[in-house]
Amino acid sequence: MGRKLKRNLFLALTIVLSWQQMKANAQAVDSLDIKIGQMILIGFAKPDIDSAVLKEIRSGKAGSLLIFEKNIPAKSSFASLKKIIWTYQKAAPIPLIVAIDQEGGRVNRLKEKYGFTRSITAQAMGKSPSLDSVQFYADATAATLAGLGINLNFAPVVDLGSNPDNPIIAKVGRAFSSREDSVTLLAKEFIKQHRKYNVLTSLKHFPGHGSSKADTHLGMADVTATWEERELKPYKDLIDSGYVDAIMSAHIVNKKLDSIGNPGTLSKAILTGILRQRLHFNGVIFSDDMQMHAITKHYGFEEAVKLAIQGGVDIMIFSNNISGSDVRTVDKVHAIIRSLVDRGIISPARIDESFRRVMRLKKQIVAPEKTATLKKSLNQKDVEIATLKQQLAEKEAEVSKLKSVQESEKESTSKKKRKKKNKK
Repeated sequence: MGRKLKRNLFLALTIVLSWQQMKANAQAVDSLDIKIGQMILIGFAKPDIDSAVLKEIRSGKAGSLLIFEKNIPAKSSFASLKKIIWTYQKAAPIPLIVAIDQEGGRVNRLKEKYGFTRSITAQAMGKSPSLDSVQFYADATAATLAGLGINLNFAPVVDLGSNPDNPIIAKVGRAFSSREDSVTLLAKEFIKQHRKYNVLTSLKHFPGHGSSKADTHLGMADVTATWEERELKPYKDLIDSGYVDAIMSAHIVNKKLDSIGNPGTLSKAILTGILRQRLHFNGVIFSDDMQMHAITKHYGFEEAVKLAIQGGVDIMIFSNNISGSDVRTVDKVHAIIRSLVDRGIISPARIDESFRRVMRLKKQIVAPEKTATLKKSLNQKDVEIATLKQQLAEKEAEVSKLKSVQESEKESTSKKKRKKKNKK
């Protein structure tokens, strides 16, 4: 074999190996794990940086964070909590959704005893003769959240106060009103004040928790006999008028809407059939807490995760805040979702749907000066893949050219051999 041919074969082998390595890198770049991580929201245990949570956020296995009262330091509460949130946010490869349930009244994490602004219930806001009350308290809440670095409030509640004995809605003042038009009007004002400070909101609890007689924190609530069609009206009106950033599902059973009897969070008929298709909502759907007993006492953990994703949930909440619930580590949740995809139970396309919705929502919460950084973070992998594809195409062309040269040299060598043979 000629020296030139050997050299060309060695070069071809090098290019082929390089090509294979590029293919492996390209596969690693567009990581399904990152997309799955954006579907997981977690709470953490203490009023300080949790090293395990920080690691999970840094690795991209959790894309959102939930703040509870237990996370608020007793001293210098505002500055200390802001530092905690900032530390987590800085560690995230893609900006975090940092959420809180700050409705006012009973559902109020940022209490006066920590030096935060006083809040009142939705019911109290609804009883005011004007909109001044909801505007004032929503403005104060949103300004506080923005200052802390909290960018999403799981509020307002748009459940109707239709059952005055409801232990988790009306009896604790979480409903603006029993009238759907009043709920819509007050909720819109609440949302407007948050938007002034670039704080997003999430309506809850779809498709309506106001008529229930039970608390889903403690077990299953069935509203089949009490739910009314008008409970959908605040959602429809707010979606149609462009005032919905996100929606949280309810763990209630409503066989009028889901004949199988799955709770709203796990119901494709409710989340996809009604919310997506009928009401035309294409934003992010959050689950209510997946560790609440309405879910954990009736469904296996993997089954609940599967049904939630198949139903239409984009971000699942694991608060680590429910008494008596098993510990749900991020690694376990992430591994279950990954396994569901690898086994073909959940399609990669379904994960992509949620990823796109979450990215659109996150684009809204990033400060203008950081928008370019976020876009770069979100697009970097696609750019790298495009570059690798171009390089692979070039390498393929080089390999093809070398093969052509090799064939030509082989043919030339064969001709020379034949000439020598003929001379003999």
